[in-house]
Amino acid sequence: MSPAAARANAVGAAVFVEERLLERNGVSGPFFARQADPLARACRQMADRFARGGRLLAFGQGACATDAQHVEVEFVHPVLVGKRALLALDLSASYRTSLRAILRPDDMVMAFGPPATDPDLTPFLSWAASRGAQTFALPGAGADYSLEPWDVDPFIHQELVEIIYHTLWETVHVFFEHRERGHDLGPAGFLYPFLGHDRQDTTDVVAEVATSMRAKAAEDERRRVQVARAEAEAIARTALAMRERLLHGGSLILFGNGGSATDANDWALDCVASPKSHRSIPAISLAMAPAVLSALANDIGADDLFRRQIIAHARPGDVVVAISTSGGSRNVLAALDEARNRGVLTVALLGHDGGEVLRRGAADHAIVVRSDYVPRIQEVQASIYHVMLDLLDALQRGQVLEPGATT
Repeated sequence: MSPAAARANAVGAAVFVEERLLERNGVSGPFFARQADPLARACRQMADRFARGGRLLAFGQGACATDAQHVEVEFVHPVLVGKRALLALDLSASYRTSLRAILRPDDMVMAFGPPATDPDLTPFLSWAASRGAQTFALPGAGADYSLEPWDVDPFIHQELVEIIYHTLWETVHVFFEHRERGHDLGPAGFLYPFLGHDRQDTTDVVAEVATSMRAKAAEDERRRVQVARAEAEAIARTALAMRERLLHGGSLILFGNGGSATDANDWALDCVASPKSHRSIPAISLAMAPAVLSALANDIGADDLFRRQIIAHARPGDVVVAISTSGGSRNVLAALDEARNRGVLTVALLGHDGGEVLRRGAADHAIVVRSDYVPRIQEVQASIYHVMLDLLDALQRGQVLEPGATT
């Protein structure tokens, strides 16, 4: 490629990124305008079931299983100080047998599939409903909450579904606090200005919670605009650098903690088995091996969870990608340092102000979603890595992306 063509590619790639990020906002606004009310009603029912000892049982196949993983992490390990741990389980590995073995009438069952729905999941939701469970079809039909199958980009679909379960997790605590003592919301108080300290009938809170859900989706839209304006060139440069390594036989090695671990898993699965027509990209997630992670945490320590795996897996031509909402996790910093020492290209997808990763220049390429709230960071990070995959596929097909060109 000539220097002029390379420059045009870089400019065109940045335009591509900006357009694809902003495209999502045209889908998100109308979507949550319709979905917020039924989601708020479903959330109130969830709170009642959790209060009676119910569990959230989630499952999906392929990349959709990572959403079930994310649900389990968010409900069991809430990031808001003082919020209760809620019993959630990812049954994706064995849902055909496990669901029938452990389901209780007060449980909630959430099935994840592609936009056109997965017919293999529908019978299990129907069976669970017949046993008294509250059911969520994401997507599907005939459940207590059904996201109807639709014709939408699979990546955008996953991003909207992530917002759905994040908002369910966030707002279920509102119903708890109203049915109990109406106590202080702490760090989340600014998100719910309509909530006071007096005990209320939660029926009256549904409309306000729906308004809050729409506000959360609107915040995502503002953050996408911010990233499109401020980070499009950095995202494009990162994708172009990754492509060079991939062209010479490199692989992507992804990792993160908690919800970021499930995003690393999703990114890796989207690479090797794209839900679109993208060509396969060699990729692994270091968060995909619980036996290895628990062995390292037990025998060496959590700070070396990823560094030790980098030693085993990384080659000089590879790309190591860290996902972190804080940019300050010690095991993320240790892994990036190890990768750099081994001559590996390092990439970081970050939140907040970029944290220590950005301040120390620990990554060759850093992309920052400047927000202080973890769910919103993760939701916009998902948009970013999905757009990067779209761009990598366009580049793999040999297209020169002139400014304003489409694929």
